[in-house]
Amino acid sequence: MTAPVASDHLADIVQDARRRTLELLDGLTGEQLMGPKLPIVNPMLWEVGHVAWFHENFILRRVYGHEPILANGDQIYDSIAIHHEQRWDLPLYSLDDTLAYMERVMATLVGRLGNGMADETDSFLYQFTTFHEDMHDEAFFWTRQTLGYPRPRIAIAAACPPPDATSGALPGDAEIPGGTFTLGSPPEAPFLFDNEKWAHDVTVTPFRMSRAPVTNIEYAAFVDDGGYARRELWDDGGWAWRESEDAKHPVYWLPDGPGTWRVRRFDEIWDMAPHQPIIHVNWYEATAYCRWAGRRLPTEAEWEFAATMAPDGGGLRKRRYPWGDEAPDPERANLDGRIVGCVDVAAHGAGDSAFGCRQLIGNVWEWTSDTFGPFPGFAPDAYKEYSEPLFGITKVLRGGAWTTRGRMVTGTYRNYFGPERRDVFAGFRTCAR
Repeated sequence: MTAPVASDHLADIVQDARRRTLELLDGLTGEQLMGPKLPIVNPMLWEVGHVAWFHENFILRRVYGHEPILANGDQIYDSIAIHHEQRWDLPLYSLDDTLAYMERVMATLVGRLGNGMADETDSFLYQFTTFHEDMHDEAFFWTRQTLGYPRPRIAIAAACPPPDATSGALPGDAEIPGGTFTLGSPPEAPFLFDNEKWAHDVTVTPFRMSRAPVTNIEYAAFVDDGGYARRELWDDGGWAWRESEDAKHPVYWLPDGPGTWRVRRFDEIWDMAPHQPIIHVNWYEATAYCRWAGRRLPTEAEWEFAATMAPDGGGLRKRRYPWGDEAPDPERANLDGRIVGCVDVAAHGAGDSAFGCRQLIGNVWEWTSDTFGPFPGFAPDAYKEYSEPLFGITKVLRGGAWTTRGRMVTGTYRNYFGPERRDVFAGFRTCAR
């Protein structure tokens, strides 16, 4: 069970997540809030109501026995019972009525918190449901990107550098010594998701990992060398995906003359930033690049070792983040949508791991080679469908992106998507073979 945290902290994060949700809705028309019926996005009008329903269902109703606020909420917003393709055809509430429902749920959640420390149940559920909203907020970012909607206006970004700020490349590999360590999270972790249960010993042999993620200019060399047309670089699943999509380059890249590319970011066209990490590539694209480059993706265990282990008196000690146990801040990582985009891979040197890897947290999610599966001792938490249905059919990503909330991501956080997904904010780094 999660360690108790202060009630005012729980109230703060619930309200902060809601402010971000509203920022991501701002400026969109009714037609945009519904959007086209696509397999990789939800209608945003449905999704924001689902976020409020999730808070209400998992805390107010399941634990504290409150009556439903909406008589038909379960029939509209239960994402497990309602198939994805049905969500455009539901009798959804208007935006004003949906926002009123969201406000009522939040006011009830905040109002029932007392002073001082919350108990273990509230400490877990308020954080978990807030993180669930944070995950949907990240999905709102990628929905706006997928559909070419305007770049969202994020209040925190006003005090941060512009997204085209540059700091350059960071070539070379870090030498990772390897050793036996505990993969996953122990029971005493301040907070953990069910798929991190439980920490168990894993031995990693010494390896070399790139200091930074693969950049746009590095990936462009693969594209320009015909990488998307070379069958020998793709596994069977990847080649079938490439043919079905007629993929010839990353999804948002636009040719701009021989060997030159521009990139769509939301509803704007930008010059390709050469030293920013490649983003919006899927697992198949990442592994094809690795074959072309004579490299490989890190395993999940290698990634966590590189991100969390540090020398300590002749041995090794596990840390919560690459830089130590202190929470992320703007010096260490590009998180929280602060600049509404990526930064160059040489930025955020204060966030380096003990072995010299940069941006293991933030900027882009990083694909690993592993299929998502349970750790020894796994058991689902209150939201039983959070992890288990995706075991065996998705690939593991680590580290968070510029869209990810810093309060949620750690060196042990496991994300997971199908290998075909390139709408998410994912890139990768490589290891020497």
